[in-house]
Amino acid sequence: MEPTALQIAWFGIVGLLWIGYLVLEGFDFGVGMLLPFLGREEADRRTMINAIGPVWDGNQVWLISAGGMMFAAFPVWYASLLSVLYLPVVLILLSLIVRGVAFEFRGKTSPARWRRGWDWVITISSLLTVVLWGAAFGNMVMGIDARTLFTELVITNGQVDLAASTLVASPSLSVLLSALNPYALLTGLTLVGLFAVHGALFLALRTTGPLHTASMDLARKLAPVLIPVGAAWAIWTQVARGPVWGWALVAIAAVALIGLVPVTRAGRDGLAFALTSAVTAGAVVLIFASVFPNVLPIRLDGADISAAFNTTIATGSSSAPTLTVMLVVAAIAIPAVIGYQSMVYRKFSRRLSTATA
Repeated sequence: MEPTALQIAWFGIVGLLWIGYLVLEGFDFGVGMLLPFLGREEADRRTMINAIGPVWDGNQVWLISAGGMMFAAFPVWYASLLSVLYLPVVLILLSLIVRGVAFEFRGKTSPARWRRGWDWVITISSLLTVVLWGAAFGNMVMGIDARTLFTELVITNGQVDLAASTLVASPSLSVLLSALNPYALLTGLTLVGLFAVHGALFLALRTTGPLHTASMDLARKLAPVLIPVGAAWAIWTQVARGPVWGWALVAIAAVALIGLVPVTRAGRDGLAFALTSAVTAGAVVLIFASVFPNVLPIRLDGADISAAFNTTIATGSSSAPTLTVMLVVAAIAIPAVIGYQSMVYRKFSRRLSTATA
């Protein structure tokens, strides 16, 4: 079955929501990861947290929206992804919960050890979440090995016999370990590097004085390191799964990454932040283009057998009337979210100084 225009539109909408989440949440993950390196003094760390304080929890709206839209538009995608990558997803959720608790608890009392302890919780949970998101997206691109889903896999006439095969009863350590494959780990490493630069540039945009200078200096040092890592991930993705037109996307991302070096050296924090935002958006587009026409590729000995599991766009979506009604809701809700968040970002656009932390 070929996907309809409505199904393809919803596949694109889900991708758009993930772009919003990773671009916005990416910089506050980056700030969290950089907390021990840029926050040498309590005033610096307080300023860093204040910079993302008004927006970090609002950025989670994009994750909730993406998950909700996946559930409503592609229930098979939602169910399959959470079943196959159950352990990584649970670890992501636990990391997000612990991270949120750390933001709230660090300022509840004044002892330095208390605050430093929660600062490390923020850093570790931010890093772990980014790596696990990378692993999840990496497995989504390369597809899930059907053999890891069954304790007994029966193949009849070259086709998987789902009725005779025995599914894994519950998530196991072997499934988690198989998810942490080299490509998935490279995806996680790429996101860590990208979000670290993204976060440093956001801090440069939001602060003044020594913290601003230190943030730009760190972005200048990290930008050249990000180029080979990002290039390796993009080329591997494109060669393995990307469409032909994906090479144009890789070339644009390469120009943006290379352009980061002179732009950060020139101290143009706004333009540099726009470039890392564009690279993040381009990475999500490449991921979704590589997955298409599936929502979750299932592979057996290199062959795509997603149709047998109904994890294609055409077979894994809700009915056309449901998608039509949801399209009307999305046309109202998404601009409302963008408008609300734009207002929040404008309200808290004033640059911060450690002297007022």
